[in-house]
Amino acid sequence: MTTTAEHLRNALDGRWRDVKNEMRQRLTGEVFRPHYTPNTVIARTKVAAQMSIMAAAGAADDGFRKEHGGTGNVAAAITMIEMLAMSDLSLMVKAGVQWGLFGGAVENLGTERHHEAYVKKIINLELRGCFAMTETGHGSDVQALETTATYDAATQEFVIHSATPNARKDYIGGAAETATIAAVFAQLITTEAGEPVNHGVHCFMVPLRDADGNDLPGVTTSDCQYKGGLPGVDNGRIVFDHVRVPRVNLLNKYGDVAEDGTYSSPIENPNRRFFT
Repeated sequence: MTTTAEHLRNALDGRWRDVKNEMRQRLTGEVFRPHYTPNTVIARTKVAAQMSIMAAAGAADDGFRKEHGGTGNVAAAITMIEMLAMSDLSLMVKAGVQWGLFGGAVENLGTERHHEAYVKKIINLELRGCFAMTETGHGSDVQALETTATYDAATQEFVIHSATPNARKDYIGGAAETATIAAVFAQLITTEAGEPVNHGVHCFMVPLRDADGNDLPGVTTSDCQYKGGLPGVDNGRIVFDHVRVPRVNLLNKYGDVAEDGTYSSPIENPNRRFFT
């Protein structure tokens, strides 16, 4: 027999009541019981365990397209993220970074080669990443970012570099501990007629850590420490010192660089390309 309270809840939950009810059931376990602590070690460990449970249950599937291993039910994915706040806001933010920001960048800015290489691993947490856009000197003024990605045609690599102190990636969720790779937003620079040409901000897949959690050569990460109200989120800073990544690590849906360094884009106007 359905109670009056259940009828009211179903009415208020609306179209996505089944998703919400499923999430309520998942969040009844002891590991999801709300318990605030200012101890970042305890909080981060707890959220890591919660993330693993959610991934194993397929919680991230709705946010990714069917052809990439998901279900393509974006509204259900948004509802799921909303419901995680009932357990822990740190969990909601960590899930949003991994599957929304980082995973979304790969799926929406990348092409087939990136989808095949990364998306399933992002969904199941085999690959934990971060969204490295914000910089110390620019906040989220993306067009003004100072991190550079300079193409070296001789080696077919991009050289990722924090050109100034202001170019340090700052307050990046997951960068302090958990992320092994970052979706890095940087100014793409090629050489034409012997002169550098800036094609604007593009996104690159840049490995950060080895299997033991150590920073890779040229990468320096640091911890922003305790985050008020979100102690389970490991915000961090990243500095790149001429880090080389393969040409194919450019997420190239809206702009690409050929082996010889020729830049191309389906959107000719750089301002339109930036806002796409």
